[in-house]
Amino acid sequence: MRGAGGGRWRWKHVRPWRGPSARAGTVASGPAVMDGGTESDEVEDVIGCYVEDAVTFWAQNVSTCNDLLKLSCALAEACPGANAVFGKPDFSKIYGGCFSEDGCWYRCMVQQVINNEKCQVLYIDYGNSEVLNRSDIVEIPTNLQCPGVAKKYRLWGLQIPTDQNLNMFDQGKKFLSSLVFEKEIKIHHKAKHKDGTIMAQAEYEKIDIGEEVAKAGFAEKYTSPGTTKDVEERKVDAMQNQHWKTKVSVPLWVNKSDRMLYSIQRGRFDQVAASARSRNFTGNHMFVPKEKVLASASVPDTSLAQIGPDQKLSEDKEVLRMENVNLLQRQKELELEVQQLKHELQAEKEASRKTAESFEETLGAYIGTKMRSLAAKLKALKEVRHANKSSCFEEQLSQAIKVATEGCLTVPCSLEKLQKTWTEYDLAQERIRLCRNVDERDELITKRDEVQQDLCSSVEELILEVDQLPLSERSRTLQCFDLTSEASSVLEEVVGNADEILRKFELAICEELDTDLNEHDETKKGIITSTYNKVIHKVRQEQSMIAIIQNRYLAGVEFKKQAEEWLNRRPNINDLLAIKKTVKKLKAQLRWKLIEKKNFEESDDYSEFEMTRIKDEIADVRNRLVQEISKEQEEYEKLTCLVQKWFPELPLLYPEAGILDYVNSSGLLTCSLERDLLDVEPMKELSTKRPLVCSEIQGQKVLLKGYSVDVSSEAKVIERVAKYHRAWDQQKEKSGLLQLLFLLFCKSDPLVYLMVPYYPGANLGALQADRPLTLEEALKVMKGVAQGLQTLHGANIVHGSVNGNNVFVVDRKQGIVGDFDFTKSEEQRAAANTMAVSTLSLVSPELKMGQPASPASDMYAYGCLLFWLCVQNQEFGIKEDGTPEVDVVIMDQKVKSLLQKLFCCNRLTAEQVLRDDCFLLVDAIPVSPQSGEEHESGEEHESGEEHESGEEHESGEEHESGEEHESGEEHESGEEHESGEDI
Repeated sequence: MRGAGGGRWRWKHVRPWRGPSARAGTVASGPAVMDGGTESDEVEDVIGCYVEDAVTFWAQNVSTCNDLLKLSCALAEACPGANAVFGKPDFSKIYGGCFSEDGCWYRCMVQQVINNEKCQVLYIDYGNSEVLNRSDIVEIPTNLQCPGVAKKYRLWGLQIPTDQNLNMFDQGKKFLSSLVFEKEIKIHHKAKHKDGTIMAQAEYEKIDIGEEVAKAGFAEKYTSPGTTKDVEERKVDAMQNQHWKTKVSVPLWVNKSDRMLYSIQRGRFDQVAASARSRNFTGNHMFVPKEKVLASASVPDTSLAQIGPDQKLSEDKEVLRMENVNLLQRQKELELEVQQLKHELQAEKEASRKTAESFEETLGAYIGTKMRSLAAKLKALKEVRHANKSSCFEEQLSQAIKVATEGCLTVPCSLEKLQKTWTEYDLAQERIRLCRNVDERDELITKRDEVQQDLCSSVEELILEVDQLPLSERSRTLQCFDLTSEASSVLEEVVGNADEILRKFELAICEELDTDLNEHDETKKGIITSTYNKVIHKVRQEQSMIAIIQNRYLAGVEFKKQAEEWLNRRPNINDLLAIKKTVKKLKAQLRWKLIEKKNFEESDDYSEFEMTRIKDEIADVRNRLVQEISKEQEEYEKLTCLVQKWFPELPLLYPEAGILDYVNSSGLLTCSLERDLLDVEPMKELSTKRPLVCSEIQGQKVLLKGYSVDVSSEAKVIERVAKYHRAWDQQKEKSGLLQLLFLLFCKSDPLVYLMVPYYPGANLGALQADRPLTLEEALKVMKGVAQGLQTLHGANIVHGSVNGNNVFVVDRKQGIVGDFDFTKSEEQRAAANTMAVSTLSLVSPELKMGQPASPASDMYAYGCLLFWLCVQNQEFGIKEDGTPEVDVVIMDQKVKSLLQKLFCCNRLTAEQVLRDDCFLLVDAIPVSPQSGEEHESGEEHESGEEHESGEEHESGEEHESGEEHESGEEHESGEEHESGEDI
């Protein structure tokens, strides 16, 4: 911890203690504090640790040395893992603070909250202060919540001259620091104020420190008579007045040695505004008290009532004019002082730069010297090795042969049997999985059960046999075997950046290694080389065998553990059937309630009260139905795990349960949920071609999008939906993809409905039209989009319709890639007319040339979207190949560099985009927002702006008369915008 003079305090490492007042023989906090202060005649020996000005300093009692050492150790243990301070800090509480200059922890109290990230703190055990980040201020245990070790002292009978400038103030501070800092001084207590400041007479080796300060002209004796209480009250008032004024005009500086930089606390810089302490500030004007105005009048025997209004007004104007002149003069003085400080700061920066350059040169010379020393040691080592090199190498090779041939492990007999049985078991399971003939099913199950029994026996045999083998010990022995470790260990210890010395050092080691074989004749050299290669081959072969045994052993243990549960029993679907029965009953009740509601609406006896009751009953039944469907999904998940791992025959045994449909759709397909049973609201303004309705399930807004399917296309749609959902399920909310909730069929029509979350007004196109994103927001959003594309491309899925209607923005900081039309192929999606923003086409050059859609074409569309977000209203040109001219547009250089890599032939992948420089400082926060929470439904855009989730225009063959519709209107056939926008 640094004191006033900038030196390092020698009692830095301290541990917690019970406070100086708890120690015998230690002067505690002094006399009781009263309003104006109390007289005291106590004497103590202290050591100065920080100087505030020419008459004020902080010091520690000499008896607190051990206490400080204990304190420092305790803080070093408690603070690194403690919780940082969040919210509004407690100004009366003691925290731990990480000092910026040495990175150590000290106790502190918060003096002022600068902003949400920074606070000014006072180090209570040393007296200095600084501004810290909140992350560097932590909670400390209650046993460390004790009074500070350092006390604040003010020289008795002295005060700062009212006309002292900043230069004199700095010199006075350094002068007092030379007298008290890290020196043992004797303190005679005179009085103590309620703020804790002790008025004292200080002596150092029979020298009166106060007299020395006064002689040097940095302080003056009190000029007004009165009691100690009166004098100190006036001084405290003056200090507070000066502090209030100084905050306006004088900047805060960090204290450094030999610089005019100070950590200003309350009461600092007394000299800056002391000359104006008798002035009262109100707003931007200054007024002199009325008594002073009367005292300065030139008519001796005239009362205030006798002074005419004009004369009084004239006097007031004169007073204000003089005050204005004084203020202007003071302003000029402060401007000159600020300019002087700037020059000094610049000089210090230049000095620091030269110091850093000198340090680099010194460091380079030191490393070079060190490396030369290492090279010399290596040379000496080589000479020692050379004397007995030949015999040493041959001895090592002999030992290696002995290790490789003696004690080697052989393949366990049970391992081969286990591998064969396991292969048979996997084959039996696959046959059952592919079986569609009920007559063959039972025979295949019986055979599988027999193989399963054999597999369990083989596993037990392997476990017993492997438990007797010293696999771990043998593996360690083989890993430690290395003929070349002696020289390489020397090389690994060399660290430095002197390239030439490193090159020579490496060359020397290589020469030494080559000598092992060069000193032998060719015949002997061939024998040694052949023997060495055989030994290494045998070692690696045995290591590979040990790894196989260990892997099979672990897999066998896991198989045995799980097989014990299902070996002699079969799962049943009774729980699932019971839930389905309950669901069927609730669906029947809900249908009757809906019919009752419809009939009552048309009844002559209609009443609002009765209708409310019916609606409440419908809502209750619907909620119970959704809860049962959730239970049904859980049962399906359990059965799916059993089908995939143990019992692939379950879909054949219980076809009525629909297990196979659930597995093929990755858990999305449900027959228990029907569109007619939901409280839906048609979204006619979003689509005029495709059925699209909005509903709410368990407080979440959802969209149901209807797709026309037939027998041939139904399986393809389910396959595409399942593949997309599996990609999302790998990372869920972190995938960057829009979640799919359910897939349900309609009984009355050849339609399949896909349920997705609904985010009104959150698509990128509508958001840019309403309130465009800033560059920082755009980068955050597009980082999320890149994450979504990486997820899809990693699952071998080409999106094919990345556009402004298919990217959703959550809270202006998270980008989500929407789903797409699962009835269309990727080529059909990429060819849709929605693949454009403004005048910029999102279709890549290779797609225009007839090549198939690919991840690269997705990344081209991604680059166009990013370009569109960054270019705003700037004009730009289009090249012959259709790519935009990036060079002529004004934008961030890192973004421009990224765009150039996305518009070239060899484009970046989504994974490479995420690692690009412009995204390094962007946090793409993974969130799972509740639909509708960002925007109310009333914020939805008109039909020309809102689109269905990820779906594009339909086939261009359905255009009416081939004419384009007006802007803001939806295209009749397939050119309608689908819900890829406002979900």
